[in-house]
Amino acid sequence: MKPSPIIGVTPLWDAERKSVWMLPDYLDGIKAAGGIPVILPIEMSETDADRMMETCDGFLFTGGQDVAPELYGTKDASGTVVPSPERDGLETLLLKKALHADKAIFGICRGLQFINAYLGGTLWHDLPSQHPSSITHRQAKPYDNPTHKVTVSGDLQALLGKDTLEVNTLHHQAIKDLGNGLIPMAQSPDGLIEAVKMAGKRFVCAVQWHPEYMFKTDADSLKVFSWFVGQCLS
Repeated sequence: MKPSPIIGVTPLWDAERKSVWMLPDYLDGIKAAGGIPVILPIEMSETDADRMMETCDGFLFTGGQDVAPELYGTKDASGTVVPSPERDGLETLLLKKALHADKAIFGICRGLQFINAYLGGTLWHDLPSQHPSSITHRQAKPYDNPTHKVTVSGDLQALLGKDTLEVNTLHHQAIKDLGNGLIPMAQSPDGLIEAVKMAGKRFVCAVQWHPEYMFKTDADSLKVFSWFVGQCLS
């Protein structure tokens, strides 16, 4: 029997309170899929990050604040961007190390956007003003309620055994230009890329929606978590 994989989870950061925090849903999703989640610190040295590569079998890049436009060579054109230099700094270091070590990597919401930006892609700064749509991409509670469909393809289609998936949605930014080496695996009806994988790596995948809010009642969301956790020790 394989041991349970240890999965480093990027922390949430409250800049006003100078406080690290975490939504239990991320941790519960990993645990339900058989992993051991470990919340990482917001500050990390190169040496610390190297130690995490030795300790963790995979990494979950969580949702949260916007990715700073400067990371992908632009400036805020909408006046709506709320960046987190602390998150950007930590995740730049972690993603660089994790890709080099070929660790299993999974991104959710901001996680997808950050991975795309790190790999040379760009983002819509604000969907309502820059990419108007009949779909509301920032729903009200309850967050475990799916609000629109996505068309799935590739590995995600093979995993779920279906061509469409109902998802929840909590974002105002999204992929504009795809990052280097990324392959789309889901698309919303208004043309947004909602899931990606990275070619040539053991497991680098990310989704725009929030399976952590849905896995307790939605079998497909649990399959996505189990897919990631299963790859951490493959």
